Amino acid sequence: MTGTALSRSARTSDAPRSVMLAAAAFVVALLAGAGEALARVAMTLERSDADLSGLALGLAVRGAIYLFVFAVVVRMTRGDRMARLALALGLGVLGLASLLVEPLTSLAADGLDLSVTPSSLALGSLRTIHVLAVLVAIPAMYASGAREYFARRATP
Repeated sequence: MTGTALSRSARTSDAPRSVMLAAAAFVVALLAGAGEALARVAMTLERSDADLSGLALGLAVRGAIYLFVFAVVVRMTRGDRMARLALALGLGVLGLASLLVEPLTSLAADGLDLSVTPSSLALGSLRTIHVLAVLVAIPAMYASGAREYFARRATP
């Protein structure tokens, strides 16, 4: 039964702890990102001029992206080096940049705003969890045990 879905799923059992830590951290990042998106939608729905179709489309696109990233994370746990590289570049570089640009440009334009609302606290907490999870996941994918694991997977 080699090559079946069942035998492929068993391969993650030999993934080192650092690879599984990276996968768990990426799942936390995805959940935090989904939570932030839902919170922003909920906040927008409170306004009378909320664009329901635009919000629905935005959530659908984000959902599709999050599912795709989750699939890449699963491939990474199975030793796929291209998945590891895609996660490092996509989430470690582009994703982190997109998470940090908004607050940094706001800080540069408006200065330090110390007014805290429940909404801003929730959004800030989710964004912080998201960033920290990615900062845990990226180095974990490149720890020594992980490097050996991906090197073994590359050899036929």
